[in-house]
Amino acid sequence: MPLMKSWVEAANAPDCDFPLNNLPWGVMSRGAEDEPVCCVAIGDQALDLAALEAAGLFAGILADPVFDLPFLNEFMEAGPEAWAAVRARLQDLLAEGGDAVLAENPTLQTQAFVPLSAATLHLPFVVVEYTDFYAGRQHAQNVGEMFRGKENALPPNWLHIPIGYNGRASSVVVSGTDITRPLGQRKAPDDAAPSFGPSRRLDYELEMGAVVGAASDGPVTTAQAAEMIFGYVILNDWSSRDIQAWEYQPLGPFQGKAFGTSISPWVVPAAALAPFRTPVPPREVPILPYLEEATPGGLDIALKATLIPEGAEAATTICETNYKVMYWSSAQQLTHHAVGGCPMRVGDLLGSGTISDVPKGSWGSLLEESWGGKTPIDLASGGTRTFLEDGDTLTITGYAQGDGYRIGFGACTGAILPAPDGYPG
Repeated sequence: MPLMKSWVEAANAPDCDFPLNNLPWGVMSRGAEDEPVCCVAIGDQALDLAALEAAGLFAGILADPVFDLPFLNEFMEAGPEAWAAVRARLQDLLAEGGDAVLAENPTLQTQAFVPLSAATLHLPFVVVEYTDFYAGRQHAQNVGEMFRGKENALPPNWLHIPIGYNGRASSVVVSGTDITRPLGQRKAPDDAAPSFGPSRRLDYELEMGAVVGAASDGPVTTAQAAEMIFGYVILNDWSSRDIQAWEYQPLGPFQGKAFGTSISPWVVPAAALAPFRTPVPPREVPILPYLEEATPGGLDIALKATLIPEGAEAATTICETNYKVMYWSSAQQLTHHAVGGCPMRVGDLLGSGTISDVPKGSWGSLLEESWGGKTPIDLASGGTRTFLEDGDTLTITGYAQGDGYRIGFGACTGAILPAPDGYPG
């Protein structure tokens, strides 16, 4: 699909994250005293959907107002047909040669457009539940080798099911929110007694997140699951490796994963990513029929993580990888999640798991790139890192490359604050 030309000139630049082909959903406010409202990004502007709704530009599409709210959940509940109809209406309003009711109305443009540089972006939807998966083949192999050896790297079930755990929706935050270093019990070497204090092995995990926009109360097929996904965000599953190493047996991640998960402020529509669908990697063993996909479920999205220490100007690229390497697609994850009878709700968030390709330099965590802290990473600003230090800012960006345009997500960024003090050991 070629670039869709817009009368918003900035949207036509080949390196713009937000062309007319994209139109990601978000929530913004204009100033400290203004209430957040739903919006889309186009070029270098945020477009206030509540203002368009009040002007009657969605008449006949939506039965009730849904955009004068600080979250997208009400719009998601309108269903896939409404998502498609509103998206088509916006593309018509913003296209060269489309419906000129907005293009020829300077007063409405003043009411509806806000420069992205002047907009405050908020968590785009109420996260009802959060589930994180472990669906990257190379990540599972790398981590397994570190802790169990090469021959026993993969758990026996890994090639058969998308493995996941229930995370904390309460600690999902929007990009730009600082992350406080967690306190907890830390694993000691040689089976000695654990210690208590700030995590010494704080890490990031480069992931994508699928936003569930339609509910289910029972099993769904992979085709139905794909239709339920409203869109995608970049996701950083911040991880405390020393707390996690002590607690993960026998029931899996807990405090080492509960203190923060960052997502990008824009939810890129599944429809915008449809041209970038690609098959998941070949199956290494046969999978059960309920997880098979008739339509390719992978997505070709280039991703990069960079680190800047406090006070530094030069960023160090820690990882460059691609979402298409994931062994299990988001539709397969959603299908497996629901198959036992787990109700899925509008606003559920599914983390993909860490995205790592085969070569070093494409591994989506410091745990992997430093190989458990044994191989420090040189920083462009000087010094090294094995794990994150206070003041570090970690940023993940990504885009799908089209013909003369790209579909971007904006940045997913967070800075590390020191742990709280005053707690007894």
